[in-house]
Amino acid sequence: MKRKFWNWVRNEGERNLFLNGEISDETWYGDEVTPKLFKDELLSGEGDITVWINSPGGDVFAAAQIYNMLMDYKGNVTVKIDGLAASAASVIAMAGTKVLMSPVAMMMIHNPATIAIGDTAEMKKAIEMLDEVKESIMNAYEIKTGLNRTKISHLMDAESWFNAKKAVELGFADEVLFDKGKEENPEEKEEEKEEELEAILFSRSAVTNSFFNKLIPGKPEKKVNISELEKRLSLLKP
Repeated sequence: MKRKFWNWVRNEGERNLFLNGEISDETWYGDEVTPKLFKDELLSGEGDITVWINSPGGDVFAAAQIYNMLMDYKGNVTVKIDGLAASAASVIAMAGTKVLMSPVAMMMIHNPATIAIGDTAEMKKAIEMLDEVKESIMNAYEIKTGLNRTKISHLMDAESWFNAKKAVELGFADEVLFDKGKEENPEEKEEEKEEELEAILFSRSAVTNSFFNKLIPGKPEKKVNISELEKRLSLLKP
């Protein structure tokens, strides 16, 4: 039998939940993250909890249920991302009272996707549904980050990946794990400055567009000589 996605570890009253795997509304292989299993474990105790996340995402509605459970939880919820919080898993991460990311972890946000079959009416319904789902996801991001919805929408359109420092910079996380810093006097800091972790944002759409631009060069920009332009302007004078 496969190990379940969750694993509670209790240390002196503190509870840690290691949440790994795909998020689903039901379990098929025994290792999916489901709202029902999550709720049973979440409500099996009380007090502050720490949720470690390493998940590629999955069902957005299942993730929404888990997000709501954590937001409604009476104790403090510390979210620690030790590997990946992508897609729907990033939504769950937004429920943390405090969100911390490992310096080697990544977060990814993108537009929701689905599979639709039918005529144009069915396709329009699917598009409308996806638009509404995107709006609901943006609500969680907006509450946590304080970013305006236009900025969030652009990040989702681009399928944006960012490391720990970029996540903190944008407000998706609060701190970088294990980044305790060093207590040094000002002179030592001037003499030895450690390189900081770079804030990196990777946009899949930007990379794709750049790739296609190289394969299919755009039309050369048509330029007009200044003297020709002056002649055209003189014709417009009364």
